[in-house]
Amino acid sequence: MWILTLFLILIGLASAFVGYSEWFTIDRLNKSNVLNGTLLVLTVFTLLMVAFVMGYFPQNFAAPVMMGIYSAIAGFFLGYSYRLIVLRKKAAHGLYQHRSFLVDHAPNLLAVVLVIYGVFRTAILSDQAVTGIRLSSGISLMSFGAFIWTLNAVPEFRSNGIILLDRFIHWRNVISWRWDSESSIMIEFILEDSKGEEKLSQFVTSIPEDEKKEIEIVLKSKLEEFEEYRKEKMFKNNN
Repeated sequence: MWILTLFLILIGLASAFVGYSEWFTIDRLNKSNVLNGTLLVLTVFTLLMVAFVMGYFPQNFAAPVMMGIYSAIAGFFLGYSYRLIVLRKKAAHGLYQHRSFLVDHAPNLLAVVLVIYGVFRTAILSDQAVTGIRLSSGISLMSFGAFIWTLNAVPEFRSNGIILLDRFIHWRNVISWRWDSESSIMIEFILEDSKGEEKLSQFVTSIPEDEKKEIEIVLKSKLEEFEEYRKEKMFKNNN
């Protein structure tokens, strides 16, 4: 039993390291890889279910496998949540963020529901026996709830840069901004890929009418603060 416990802990720690590392960001997701990933997961679980029904995947082997999967999920989202917390500390205090019920409270309510259901799933507060499956699945639900709690769907404009989902954009890499429409603003910035090459990217976010002046002040002051840096960088690139 202790060997299985140690193995599950190692799986959780390894998955937490993967979630904490920056090799994966949400903006890399597209329709193709999301669809392919979903089909792969459904295929694997369908094959496991068929094998279980036919007797090729017995209970004494299926339980440790599922516990390993739940441990991997729990570790990944806990590591991801910690990465987002560290990212906010790096970005320092907030200057502007669009707030509404759907942005602030709806995701947090979903996160709380997942955490509460995760605690219930572990059976530690009920008369049911606490098993490895229940414990690992409950922890995975709680870790996913923690991830939803720490992830913001709208950009956060902070003193050291902009947090776009799970990516930190330093103010010195922000090139320009303009109003894309009466209620949306476009931000252009330099993005460094995994190979260290820089490319120009952009994002568009909605801004309420009564908050347009506030975001304009933030963007103008920060672009002026790093104007000399951008000029020097452009000069070096031209040479």
